[in-house]
Amino acid sequence: MATIKDIAEKVGVSIATVSRVLNHDATLSVGEDTKQRIFEVAEQLNYRKKAGRKPTSYKVAIVTWYTEEEELDDMYYRSIRLGVENRCEALNIQTTKLMMENLTTNEDIQGIIAIGKFSLEQALELQRRAENIVFVDCSPDEDQFDSVLSNFYRATENVLRHFLDHGHKRIGFIGGRETYKNQTAEIEDPRRVSFERFMVRKDLYDPSLVYMGSFSVQDGYELMKRAIEEHKNQLPSAFFLGNDSIAIGALKALHEAQISVPDQVSVIGVNDISVSKYLHPPLSTVKIYTEDMGETAVDLLLERLDERKITKQVVLSTKLEVRESSK
Repeated sequence: MATIKDIAEKVGVSIATVSRVLNHDATLSVGEDTKQRIFEVAEQLNYRKKAGRKPTSYKVAIVTWYTEEEELDDMYYRSIRLGVENRCEALNIQTTKLMMENLTTNEDIQGIIAIGKFSLEQALELQRRAENIVFVDCSPDEDQFDSVLSNFYRATENVLRHFLDHGHKRIGFIGGRETYKNQTAEIEDPRRVSFERFMVRKDLYDPSLVYMGSFSVQDGYELMKRAIEEHKNQLPSAFFLGNDSIAIGALKALHEAQISVPDQVSVIGVNDISVSKYLHPPLSTVKIYTEDMGETAVDLLLERLDERKITKQVVLSTKLEVRESSK
């Protein structure tokens, strides 16, 4: 009997796309020619839907790394979660929330979408609760688990090339440290790693210009104040800031010190949160497609439920949004 996978391979599209077309998902953005081709191939292969395998029968657990209170300080994970929830709602997939600290539930779930940073030990614990898991924003083991990531390494290099192209040589970095919730290890931040590697290659790396705290407005403010105090007239002419929350705090510290942005110091953040364009000056930032990350995770999980066996890691691109805070 033909399967959705057979149709997908013959048409040259993803399993998720075939599933959504055959289930008449009105939210799917795909050309009419592709839809027609999918229906034609399905008919040619004598495809029949499997009883009990419709998306309406699915229930997915969302496991989040951040609490809803913590999401208010860093909207990154909230936006990913909303992407997951909106995609599930569009596909009539039921969702339930589970906490890493308590995975016990009487509900019958077909899969898990885990948002945030999870160690391999935690991933294996989740696997005991459900076989099908997709991790968003981390990859505990790419040979065992599906994952959706953004390319922070490339994003960092794009920012630094932009600075160099505009004549900046003395470039600072303010980032955040994170640890797994079970406190097993500190998590390596790709922005911090990529910053050091790139600047070392260009023979421009100065460790005294790197500041690490948390991904919060308060730490952005405190660390920029420290940088101003320590470097005074030798302050870097540009700063790459680990996220937009840090950038908001850093801008406040620069304004208080009467340091003109971008005339004296250019700044670029990460995430492109909704308020970024309304700051003074409007914040240059790297756009991370967070809602797309959540939506992609749902699509990967559907592929797993349609019996895909091999693991997939999807890495989404980013985009540098240049506004008035940098030159």
